[in-house]
Amino acid sequence: MFRLNDQVAIVTGGGSGIGKSIAQLLAKQGAYVYIFDIDSVSAESALNEIKDEGGQASFLSCNVADKVTIKEAVTAVINTSGKIDILINNAGIAHVGTAETTSENDFTSVFNTNVRGVYNCLNEVIPFMKAKGGVILNMCSIAASVGLADRFAYSMSKGAVSGMTLSTAKDYLAYNIRCNSISPARINTPFVQGFINKNYPGNEAEMFEKLSKSQPIGRMGTTNEIAHLALYLCSPEAAFITGCDYPIDGGFIKLNS
Repeated sequence: MFRLNDQVAIVTGGGSGIGKSIAQLLAKQGAYVYIFDIDSVSAESALNEIKDEGGQASFLSCNVADKVTIKEAVTAVINTSGKIDILINNAGIAHVGTAETTSENDFTSVFNTNVRGVYNCLNEVIPFMKAKGGVILNMCSIAASVGLADRFAYSMSKGAVSGMTLSTAKDYLAYNIRCNSISPARINTPFVQGFINKNYPGNEAEMFEKLSKSQPIGRMGTTNEIAHLALYLCSPEAAFITGCDYPIDGGFIKLNS
C-alpha cells in the first residue's frame, strides 16, 4: 500500500523540517524526488540522507518567490524525467505581528514566499500535469481556520493557500488533477526552534512549553506524522479525495474552546 513507484515528485522547501520528512518518505515509497530549496546546505544534507537510504532524489536550488528560478527548475525536471506526478507546495516563512505592528516589507515578504511561491509552482507545474493527471498538496495551517494572536501576515498567507487549494481542485477535475491541503498545528522543527530563538530570546524554554501545551493533546506534532498524512494524500489509495483540507493539530481546532 501507498507505493509511489515510477512517480516523479517535487517538494518545495524539502531541505529541512516538514519538507525534508515528506521528501524522505516519498523517496522511500518509490518516488523520484526533486527537492526545491533556497538553502543548499540543508538540501544537500537531505539529499544525501535519501540516497543513503536507497532512495532516488535530486536537488535544484531555487527561490519559490522568484518565478524565473521556478520556471528553470521545473523545466529541468521535465527535461530529465519527462513528467511531474506530484507537487508538494511546502516552502514557507512565518512572522509575528498584528495589523499595526507588521511592516509593509514584512507583509510583502510573507506574501511573496507563502502566496506567490505557491502560485509560481502551480502556474509552472500544472501545464505538464494536464496530459496524464497528478496530485498537488499544499501546506496550509490551522491559522487559516482559527484566529491566532500576533500572526496577521502569516494567517493572511495561509488563508490564501486554502483558497488556492479549492480553486485548483475545482478547475482541474477534468484533467484528473487532485489538489488538497494539510493544516498542521505547531510542529517540532528546526524552523520552530529558530522562530522561538529569534522572537523570544531569554524565554526559549518557557515559550516552547507554552506552545507545546497549546495543543489539547499536550505536545507539538512531529514532522514524520505530517509526512505520513502527505504520503496517503499523494498515493493511489487517496484517488477519491480532492478539494479537502486536513487539520493535523492535536485537537487544536475542535477541542480548544
